[in-house]
Amino acid sequence: MFSKAVDALKSDKKVRTVIVRSEVPGIFCAGADLKERVKMNSSEVGPFVSKIRAVINEIANLPVPTIAAIDGFALGGGLELALACDIRVAASSAKMGLVETKMAIIPGGGGTQRLPRAIGMSLAKELIFSARVLDGQEAKAVGLISHVLEQNQEGDAAYKKALDLAREFLPQGPVALRVAKLAINQGMETISTKDRLEGLLAFKEKRSPRYKGE
Repeated sequence: MFSKAVDALKSDKKVRTVIVRSEVPGIFCAGADLKERVKMNSSEVGPFVSKIRAVINEIANLPVPTIAAIDGFALGGGLELALACDIRVAASSAKMGLVETKMAIIPGGGGTQRLPRAIGMSLAKELIFSARVLDGQEAKAVGLISHVLEQNQEGDAAYKKALDLAREFLPQGPVALRVAKLAINQGMETISTKDRLEGLLAFKEKRSPRYKGE
């Protein structure tokens, strides 16, 4: 259902910003259903994890700005889903963590790549190695989220902040936002060029590189 919803968003030109939220009070996404996982045989686990990773990547690859509104628990795959969004906002009472190592597994939905990009490699390793869970204030302090709000009586403080941000984005040129997102995302990736390969080859062969600007 989630994958189909994201597919529909991809091709809808009227969509300018996407907010990912939960309508379950106190929970953004608690991650994979471990009781379900226990019942799976080894041949089922691989495809299951691959499907989760694919859906999370679909969120990351949406061309418009995406905001995760974290009003409750975001654990394991739940935090990986939030990490795939461009911006994260959370209530101070929210709890966030990649807790997989507690169960002798590792984050399988992109968390090992996206958490270091969000908060730095050393701190990401510390959080994953310890399976530590952070509240909203702690998450803001390490740069995991952009904004932290005191939770309101309705339990949707993060969602309301996400709406405010979306309203800030809406007046801007939609094509410019898409291109800006693409430029920022590609700039964070290692760019493969012929000159890069030539530099590595020259080092290996102990000679001066002959760069061609390609």
